[in-house]
Amino acid sequence: MAWAALGQSREARVLFLLYLAAVTLSYVAAQTGVNIMVMHEVENEQATQGIVAAVKYLQKNTGEGVTIGSQVFIPLKKGDDVEATVNETCAKLDEAIAADTKPHIVLDATSTGLISETVKSFTRALALPTFSASYGQEGDIREWRDLTEEEEKYLVQAMPPGDILVMAVRDIVETQNITNAAIIYDDTFVMDHKYKSLLLNLPCRHILTKAEQTEMDLRKQTKRLMDADIVNYFAVGTQKTISRILDAATANSMFGRKYSWYALSKGKEDIQCGCENSSVVYLRPHPSPDTRGRITMLQRDYGLTAQPIIDSVFYFDFTIRGHQGGREGKYNNFEYVRCDDYSEDNPIIRNDLDLRSALQRVTMTNTWGNLKWGMNGMTFPEIPLTMDKFLILAGRTAERKPLGEWAAGMPGTLMFKSGMNLVDHQASIDPVSRLLLFLLLLLQAVTVYRVTTVRQAPFIMQKTNEEGEIEFYGYCIDLINEIKEIVEFEYEIYEAPDGKFGTMSETMEWDGMIKELVEKRADIALAPLSVMAERENVVDFTVPYYDLVGITILMKKPKVPTSLFKFLTVLEPEVWVCILFAYGFTSVLLYVFDRFSPYSYQNNKEKYKDDDEKREFTFKECLWFCMTSLTPQGGGEAPKNLSGRLVAATWWLFGFIIIASYTANLAAFLTVSRLDTPIESLDDLSKQYKVQYAPLNGSSTQTYFERMAYIEHKFYEIWKDMSLNDSMSPVERAKLAVWDYPVSDKYTKMWQSMQEAGLPTSLAGAVERVRKSTSSSEGFAYIGEATEVGYITLTSCDMLLVGEEFSRKPYAVAVTKGSPLKDQMSGAILKLLNQRKLETLKERWWNQNPEKKVCEKDDDQSDGISIENIGGVFIVIFVGIGLACVTLAFEYWWYKHRKAPRVSDSGRVLNVKSDMSKTNFGQEKSNFQTEYNSQENMKGLVTSVQEEEFPDPT
Repeated sequence: MAWAALGQSREARVLFLLYLAAVTLSYVAAQTGVNIMVMHEVENEQATQGIVAAVKYLQKNTGEGVTIGSQVFIPLKKGDDVEATVNETCAKLDEAIAADTKPHIVLDATSTGLISETVKSFTRALALPTFSASYGQEGDIREWRDLTEEEEKYLVQAMPPGDILVMAVRDIVETQNITNAAIIYDDTFVMDHKYKSLLLNLPCRHILTKAEQTEMDLRKQTKRLMDADIVNYFAVGTQKTISRILDAATANSMFGRKYSWYALSKGKEDIQCGCENSSVVYLRPHPSPDTRGRITMLQRDYGLTAQPIIDSVFYFDFTIRGHQGGREGKYNNFEYVRCDDYSEDNPIIRNDLDLRSALQRVTMTNTWGNLKWGMNGMTFPEIPLTMDKFLILAGRTAERKPLGEWAAGMPGTLMFKSGMNLVDHQASIDPVSRLLLFLLLLLQAVTVYRVTTVRQAPFIMQKTNEEGEIEFYGYCIDLINEIKEIVEFEYEIYEAPDGKFGTMSETMEWDGMIKELVEKRADIALAPLSVMAERENVVDFTVPYYDLVGITILMKKPKVPTSLFKFLTVLEPEVWVCILFAYGFTSVLLYVFDRFSPYSYQNNKEKYKDDDEKREFTFKECLWFCMTSLTPQGGGEAPKNLSGRLVAATWWLFGFIIIASYTANLAAFLTVSRLDTPIESLDDLSKQYKVQYAPLNGSSTQTYFERMAYIEHKFYEIWKDMSLNDSMSPVERAKLAVWDYPVSDKYTKMWQSMQEAGLPTSLAGAVERVRKSTSSSEGFAYIGEATEVGYITLTSCDMLLVGEEFSRKPYAVAVTKGSPLKDQMSGAILKLLNQRKLETLKERWWNQNPEKKVCEKDDDQSDGISIENIGGVFIVIFVGIGLACVTLAFEYWWYKHRKAPRVSDSGRVLNVKSDMSKTNFGQEKSNFQTEYNSQENMKGLVTSVQEEEFPDPT
């Protein structure tokens, strides 16, 4: 009847025959059954249950159109021997080929690791159609990298839920501009391959760590993360694991406005913990009513109970899809190759196998979410996550706010409800809720960076405030306070444990602030930190915030000793004593010669009575004559007798020599300090040996001299190797003989001298060594950066900055490698520069610094003799004038109160005159001694009378 109904149309009859053939072939194929080879991990209970439940489901529900053929299950364990695994797999495959039950599809349910890579290497080598549910994005599956276009058609991978759900962490980090994060996970999430790929190309310092099993270990683990200055935390795992992590954080006081907490789970349970005042953003999958009904059926009828259930149902759907895709795999002319027949030189090529298209065409009921197709590493189930903010007070959920959803993707999409976000929410709330909101705002996380520093005035200094707390202040503190107003962040500052800026050892290990940045204990290094090439290899520097700063020398200021009686120090004290002795001895000798010489004035007054100068050389006159003879005024009239004149001439010659010697020595004495050439440069310092010198240990200055010495040594080695090269001919070597070694060993010798002198370990110790220097030509000189040396000379008057700056480098702020703070802070510094605020800071901390000392002007010998050195002469004048005034007063007093002559004295005078009249001096002169004695007696009497009547007050 059907044939008759078609009529005589030939075309209609042909179409009908083709339809019957297709139906027949479909029926035969369906009845033949799908052979599968399943490779699964024993530890993955969710995969095992999901695959077994799917097979039961297909066997029971024939309406799905799939007939189950042969099944080969190969259980694997992580850590299995690779060779044994390959041998077992090959044996099973060879048996299936021999029994004509060759697998139409290989279901790979391994997760990650060496065994998983072994399975993929096996299936790729034998060109077996494989549907894999392994973890990993593009590039993570090493054995399936660089697949050919044909291989991509039959080697297919779909990411499990745990592999795509954890990408929500990346989206949160990117959306919130998080710069540091710790991700603590448990066994329900496979994170072995996520250490690099999860936050790849994001400027976020992060740590992935598996949660410890015991509570005490978990507390220690979270404490270590807190000590590493992590403030953003992601708890990834079951509800129980998340609660344990939050309890450990509560014990370590890791909640508050500084910290931010997020939780991600595959389960649907609420957070339950003993937290105190904690705020947590919680992400979890939320099944629809249809999904919950289907899951209940699978759990009841097929024993699909392994938790988390989202993984179990994924492997269930994975197996169903694999069977249905393999159903279309009655591949034409498909030849299987035994393992023994495989040869690397003759790889298997499949040109007619497109498993990927077959899997994409499958229409089935997805239990939880549809599979979004892409290439390997980009195919994943579309499972949305709900986002809720939990406020937990005293161990109870005080408030729960739905924020929105996260749609799975790479990248995924954060979809917030109106007015909601991850920072805050605004809504009309009742007073109680308003109080809870206020508490929640207090607990919100803010961006807080950890800053490490090293004290160096005036950039970083320390003081105790009114509350008794230690706080930092200085140029750099003012700078970062200006920057934080622009970039909007808070900071905590601490001093580097070893107090060093950061140098690299021979073993490539760092110390100081650089070590704190390298080991992620700090985000910012704030100090007068020089930009150096080796430091730029491990940290990033912002644009400079300070001018180029070089190295200079700190020495003790040469103090020229001054004395008011410096003119007396020209001669040694012994010389002055000898001069005084000679003065007294000459005065006495002159008096004696004049007294006893018969040709002296006092013994021949009648002879010299007509002379204008009638000077009698008494002892007083002798003293005065010798003293005035040493002055330009001269001594006056010389003695009349020849012997006295010889004594006077001798004294004049002595005085001439003494005055000339004194004058010459005084001039030389005042000039010798000018001839003492001080150290004025690094070259001067290197050419002498009396002054020791060294930089601070561990400073950039030490690195400079050490590197310069190293360069000199390298050049010497190159020159030596070139000049002593045995491979050269005698002619070539002779050509080199005319060339002297051009590089000096200046820095090599200086570095050796520094090591011998000993490098100071602190700036205070270095300054103390400089202060103990005996003079500018002996002692210790400190070599350091011009800013620290300049500040020392600014705040003390006994120090001197010597020489020009050399090896100039800028100061900049250092941040961790790859940190976004580099660009943010650089922009802020440039803005401050344009606003001239950096100049204001420099003026405030240098020219207007309250610690600045106003020092006295140095005694410059080129300006002449200072009053400090010649003032004693004026003192001599004032003392002499003072003595003269006292003498004048005494003379006046003596004149007013002198005694009148006594009668007895007058009688003595008359008796003397009477005796003189009786003596005939003109006739008898034979006894000169008797006459002289008589005259002496007379003279003594007359003198006695005169002194009684007119006494000399002196």
